[in-house]
Amino acid sequence: MSRVLVTGAAGFIGSHVAETLLARGHDVIGVDNFDPFYPRAVKEENLAACRACEGFTLVEADVRDGAHLATLLSPETAVIHLAALAGVRPSMEDPLRYADVNVGGTAALLAAMRDVGATRLVFASSSSVYGDTTPVPFREDAPAATPVSPYGATKRAAELLIGSLAAPLGLRAAMLRLFTVFGARQRPDLAIHAFARRMADGRPVTLFGSGQARDYTYIADAVAGILAGLAWTSGAPGGTAEPFNIGGSEAIPLDTMTATLAAALGVTPELEHLPMQPGDVRWTAADLTRSAEVLHYAPRTSFALGIERFVTWFREAHALAN
Repeated sequence: MSRVLVTGAAGFIGSHVAETLLARGHDVIGVDNFDPFYPRAVKEENLAACRACEGFTLVEADVRDGAHLATLLSPETAVIHLAALAGVRPSMEDPLRYADVNVGGTAALLAAMRDVGATRLVFASSSSVYGDTTPVPFREDAPAATPVSPYGATKRAAELLIGSLAAPLGLRAAMLRLFTVFGARQRPDLAIHAFARRMADGRPVTLFGSGQARDYTYIADAVAGILAGLAWTSGAPGGTAEPFNIGGSEAIPLDTMTATLAAALGVTPELEHLPMQPGDVRWTAADLTRSAEVLHYAPRTSFALGIERFVTWFREAHALAN
């Protein structure tokens, strides 16, 4: 049994990670500041199963408060850093706050780890670091030098920050580039959840652009990738920070995603088409060769099956008839 600190524990991915760690016998310290990007009640519901576990402690704190974080850590504590301001389009409107939280918060966490001698870190990065010019499928050795949104830029900046301190702090850090995670508890602003709400309500669904495709990762596969990254951090001496892609291994066109979701819901949606929005990328696709070789990561849930499971949760969460 070990102790793991999970930042962003009340969020979509964080709550699933915390639950899985608890089920495996770990003690979990969940840190979250309940940022109002979406309702606190949703995040509280995310944590319901964790709160029922004896090994779970929730600390309401801001990840930028490094002094507070240091009091929660010990040299043996592993850290899974998921806390961040999310969303590509909102980052275009408030780049200063995104930089403060996503980069400044990572710096504060690293300082706290330095102060107590903690060295194991899993960082949730994003496929957004690759921008719109990286050859497809995206490989971790691509330069990732031209993100097209402040969100993507802050994730890449945080990666560089972690990399610059890996040797001085003796870190062994897995930087996981997550590709569009979906499933039960998905944030209400993300496309699959937002589209499902509009379809269920009989409202038009707006599609921005055409010809786009996304590599979607089902939540169980994302959690498996994160825990594989955590295992990797204990495998050898520190002094290194390595990027790994965590994806679903298939780029799903926008119209296929919409049609699959509509079929699972049993509706025929009204679609509206508008131009692509600033910050969006046309295509994402993960090359999983390195993740498979080093982390032994392999996604197990097809997109269609993931959508079926998401719709089952969606109907229950929103009290909809089958």
